[in-house]
Amino acid sequence: MCGIIAVTKEVPKEKMTRVLDKLYHRGPDEGGQLVRGNFHIGHRRLSIVGLNDGIQPISNEAKNVHIVCNGEIYNYLTLKKDLQTTETFHTHSDSEAVLKVYEKEGPQGVEKLDGMFAFFLADETNNTFMAARDTLGIKPLYYGKMTDGSMVFSSELKGIYEFTNDAKEFPQGHYYTPETGFKAYRTIEAGQEPVPAENFKEHEVLEGIRNKLTDAVRKRFMADVEVGVLLSGGLDSSLISAIGQRIKRQDQPLHSFCVGNEGSPDLQAAREVADYIGTIHHEYVYTKDELVEALPKVIYYLESYDPSLVRSAIPTYFVSKLASDYVKVILSGEGADELFSGYAYLQEIQNPVELNKELYRIVNSLHNINLQRLDRMSMAHSLEGRVPFLDLELIDYVLSLPAEWKLSSDESMEKTLLRKAFNGYLPDSLLWRKKAEFSEGSGALDVLETYANEQVSDQELQESGLRSKQEHLYYHIFKEHYPHKSALDTVGQWAVI
Repeated sequence: MCGIIAVTKEVPKEKMTRVLDKLYHRGPDEGGQLVRGNFHIGHRRLSIVGLNDGIQPISNEAKNVHIVCNGEIYNYLTLKKDLQTTETFHTHSDSEAVLKVYEKEGPQGVEKLDGMFAFFLADETNNTFMAARDTLGIKPLYYGKMTDGSMVFSSELKGIYEFTNDAKEFPQGHYYTPETGFKAYRTIEAGQEPVPAENFKEHEVLEGIRNKLTDAVRKRFMADVEVGVLLSGGLDSSLISAIGQRIKRQDQPLHSFCVGNEGSPDLQAAREVADYIGTIHHEYVYTKDELVEALPKVIYYLESYDPSLVRSAIPTYFVSKLASDYVKVILSGEGADELFSGYAYLQEIQNPVELNKELYRIVNSLHNINLQRLDRMSMAHSLEGRVPFLDLELIDYVLSLPAEWKLSSDESMEKTLLRKAFNGYLPDSLLWRKKAEFSEGSGALDVLETYANEQVSDQELQESGLRSKQEHLYYHIFKEHYPHKSALDTVGQWAVI
């Protein structure tokens, strides 16, 4: 996990250094910048794969193609094996595989990458460049144009605004070159005709879910450093923890992490899960004053003011801070609600066709809500977050299943399919625990609501036109850090506030 900055012209070294300092939290281990021709690129590195020789920017042997990359390429060893007959590798970094794929296949080679990534590649031989972002937008990327037509790309808005007031979010599943413009290389789309339920056998489906999620968790243990799990005690994080502990049992126990205020349901549930599966469990009990004190920092790092996002980001901020004392990588449960219809409003959609469309829509909207929260809050503490539920093979499989199997009712709890698939992995009292919003289960919701009511009057809210007192409070903190008009267009919004 890293922070990148790239400008399609040379800029003063001092300015680039200042930008890299703003991205220091994304990569405190190493930093570097490179000026070649019409390109000036910089990188802050959090070393996870290829610890001793992965400093970036990385160049090819001829020193005329260069890359800065943020993220992880899970199939880099396979790519490396396929390319070694014609290409020579000089590092153990997975990012070098991206450069080699480009040299062999051009921009369209991005289709071969399995992972979470955002990268910029400068090609001096053809005086061109390429930027790309992973299919779901797990890793962030922004871009902007300067008055002279030059472009800038950065992992965070903070980097863009050092060069231009024009900032936009780079679309997920796309690459960009000057020759092609933005080009979609992979999308998550619903099929034209849903597959009839009678074409599936339940026991085969449950086995398929179990195998694919287990493979996804195993894949995300790719690291030369310790990997831990965020464990809130809810279904999604508990299953990731249980699967991860089974994978690691032959080696050593996983470290698991949970936060909440005194007496919060998450803390108790997480303890029960940790005791049952055998992780080395860590927890932190925060106070009301700590939540309020952290709020400006959370919004600064989050780069959003959406109320649902902010209030769920605060416990993520604290649990990431806790985890960073023990590990460099954490697994998280993002994506399960979108795949298995876990949100309360989805339970009101009883038409399978409409539910299927909505599930595809919300999977594709994760990039600037849930995924932005995990990336920014974990990286605020130099910690890499990985999301097994958003493995592309698992997504394709689960979204191809009949939507009616994901409907819930008075007799059927939400995410029943997922719960059934992992019967025996957790005690029934935990496997069938009722879902709670992260901020609710951690105790943050009431504290933030009370604080907003104290800070914002009814008249101020009415005059602002904003949706709630929480949004009013968060919006004004956001504007202090990001006064630029274009910043507002990058803010994703959940349906509920």
